[in-house]
Amino acid sequence: MTWKVSRLLLLLLLLLLLLQLSAMQLRAVFFISQDILRNLLLDRLEKEWAPFSSKLEWEMARWAKLRGPSSTALDELLKIEGVVDRLGLSFKNSQELNGMIDKLIPNRRPKFQRREIVIAEQSFDVHYRNILECIKALFGAPEFANDLLFVPTRQFTGPDKKVRVYHDMNTGQWWWNTQTALEQAKPGATIIPVIIALDKTQVTLFRNKSAYPVYISIGNIPKDIRKKPSRHAYALLAYLPTSNLDHIQNKAARRRTVTNLQHACLRLIFHPLQKTGVHGEMMTSGDGLTRRGHTLAAVEIVDYMDAVGTAGILTGDCGTCECPNNQLGAGLCCVHPLRSLEKALDALRILDSQNPTAYSKACKAIRIKPIQHPFWADLPYFNIYQSISADILHQLFQGVVKHLVSWLTEIIGKAEIDARCRRLPPNHSMRIFHKGITSLSNLSGVEHSQICQFLLGLVVGVTLPNHASPVRLVRATRAILDFVYIAQYPIHTDETLGLLEKSLESFHANKDIFVEQGAREDFNFIKLHWMKHYVSCIKLWGTTDNYNTQFTERLHIDMAKDAYRATNRKDEYPQMTKWLERKEKIYAHTNFVQWRSSGAAPAQPWQAPDIACDIAIKMTKNPTLKAVHLDKFALDYGATHFKAALARYVALQCNPGIHTHNQLEIEANHIMINFQIKFWNQGVHGSATLDSIHTHPTHKDTQGRTVPGRFDTALVRVGQGSNIHAFGVVQVRTIFSFTSAALETLFPSNIHEDIPKHLVYVEWFSKFQAAPDPDSDMYKVTRSVTDNRERLTSIMSVDKIVRSVHLLPQFGPYAPQHWTSSNVLEECTTFFVNSFKDRSTHFSVY
Repeated sequence: MTWKVSRLLLLLLLLLLLLQLSAMQLRAVFFISQDILRNLLLDRLEKEWAPFSSKLEWEMARWAKLRGPSSTALDELLKIEGVVDRLGLSFKNSQELNGMIDKLIPNRRPKFQRREIVIAEQSFDVHYRNILECIKALFGAPEFANDLLFVPTRQFTGPDKKVRVYHDMNTGQWWWNTQTALEQAKPGATIIPVIIALDKTQVTLFRNKSAYPVYISIGNIPKDIRKKPSRHAYALLAYLPTSNLDHIQNKAARRRTVTNLQHACLRLIFHPLQKTGVHGEMMTSGDGLTRRGHTLAAVEIVDYMDAVGTAGILTGDCGTCECPNNQLGAGLCCVHPLRSLEKALDALRILDSQNPTAYSKACKAIRIKPIQHPFWADLPYFNIYQSISADILHQLFQGVVKHLVSWLTEIIGKAEIDARCRRLPPNHSMRIFHKGITSLSNLSGVEHSQICQFLLGLVVGVTLPNHASPVRLVRATRAILDFVYIAQYPIHTDETLGLLEKSLESFHANKDIFVEQGAREDFNFIKLHWMKHYVSCIKLWGTTDNYNTQFTERLHIDMAKDAYRATNRKDEYPQMTKWLERKEKIYAHTNFVQWRSSGAAPAQPWQAPDIACDIAIKMTKNPTLKAVHLDKFALDYGATHFKAALARYVALQCNPGIHTHNQLEIEANHIMINFQIKFWNQGVHGSATLDSIHTHPTHKDTQGRTVPGRFDTALVRVGQGSNIHAFGVVQVRTIFSFTSAALETLFPSNIHEDIPKHLVYVEWFSKFQAAPDPDSDMYKVTRSVTDNRERLTSIMSVDKIVRSVHLLPQFGPYAPQHWTSSNVLEECTTFFVNSFKDRSTHFSVY
């Protein structure tokens, strides 16, 4: 102890001495001349791409590791005579490149290590990383420095600022409550919530080879960063053993041993959190500031079967509350207490007393498995039952929606369901299932989400057996779809959470129709039951995109499947971990090179997630056709009244004082329309391709096949405000632009700048009614016609278009045989505005 004090005093004296020296004196002290300093600086600048000799070599190495072919293919490429010399590469094969990466590029994330776990007298290998070092790497990553969240917040909205807002994890109650409890014991703490994700996955199609990766992230990183795989905000923590222990003949003993093996591995991996969760550890964030961070296991991103294993609950039971199996289908009125962690810990103390029989009885009494030393038992501030999160992918899309489709198919019939699917009009975000949906098998979550977009349109107006009313069937379907869409909102308030509960209540009020029609005997299954926990889960952890398995399953591609394909299939885990470490080094070095060349990105102020998803119009640079004759509009594009509509538009622009229809027609008769125009066939969309509108006539594709014409429908602004009645529905027939010669001919020179560059010719639908349909809760529209029973048309600026809109045809009892997806907008007269086209449309129309 005396030696350490003396050493510290010497260091302090040396520091004081150095602070009093000038730059010249410092060079004298360290024997460094001015020339040496200059040469060191120049050498550093010249090696901007170090450890690679040039930008070309760095780009080649980056391509080879991130986008390139296999190691064998790279070796064959570099063996071609002259390739290495002409490119100026310092490595001649993949082995030398790997050596450069291993030795010369530093690790930002820790290396993997292997440990042997012995269970039931059999040893298993677990490959894992030091969890604290992984957390420090995420917390200290420079690319996240400007975005990290350090403190819990309570945000409110509304006129009186009393409506609570939830979005990122730090807006949830868990962070606030835990911070309050931790401050009482250790003031000045910075909570680092550890997000745990584990999911077993297949890495081959035919050999039944699987991997069991465990990922972690931290809640300090905003969810908008975490859900993007390209930002690398998750770290692969471990590969768990995947053995099914088939040598154990007794099935119950085998399942128990598999669970104990999993918990033994997880206990080893998460053991360091026991100390740092209570006492904290100094951690430096990417901005260089050091804080006392308390690493607390917070939330689990798991599907139900993984939750059964980690929480130790019995299969079929709820891991959150104590609801009996035979009451899982009850509504919100059936309330049961939450599972008690204290009861589980009391049972564990019985095991510690060396009384396995009493331990088994105690576990049976609270309906948990008799696990030996669960990994979560000693983790501070961690409640395993509370940590089980909502799962949009498996609970809703692959669970409730999958059941709903099967029930509707049973009641309506496969033929009618498929007939309606084939007759839906196309839209940018809609997938048309031309062969129907009833014959599909092994549907993914993406495909179930695509079915949700039009499912309600298949139900409205159907004829049920025994002349039963379809009202409850429509309302129950609508309620499930509302729940699915509202649950995915990127920001919630107390009001939207009230709508979430209201939709669930509506389903339970109308669900008996499925039993009466013979599609279901009861509703006692866990995925439907868990819907009642969504509101409390969002209040606790923030919105569901904080912990959606859709995002973590995407990680399997890079960190499990691609990693396995890079091995020789023999003793694959050491190869997979080494491959992943090299890839992480390249990603980190990419960020470093970018920082060296352009500097750190400026801090961006936080903006609330935009549910309405306001999009800007973006036009294509060049039209599909130029100098189109007016007769072509009527023949190819169905713009029968284009000339009359254009005449009225020109007259109105030249004479803005015209207010009556008769005056407009008189002025239009004096206008000569004998010019050619540019025709823009393009999409109207926001950033990337969030939305678009297509207008193209029937044509032949490159293989000579006929492609039907497509003229999308759109939502246009007709008034002020954000109410649905400030908008109208049109079908866009053409998108065009005037030539400069046409402007000179048609319009006075003083208004040329006022004429929009892009115009659209549209056919109108009726105005929105005062209220939507009471059963489907969708607005009904019909074709607007003139007194001569001709379609009402007009020309307007493209800026009037807000977004595309999808119309669901009113089929009636049966889908007419002559309707098709390409002609249904022409053949049908009455439509429903589809509020499930996407989440932003649902929010705007709901």
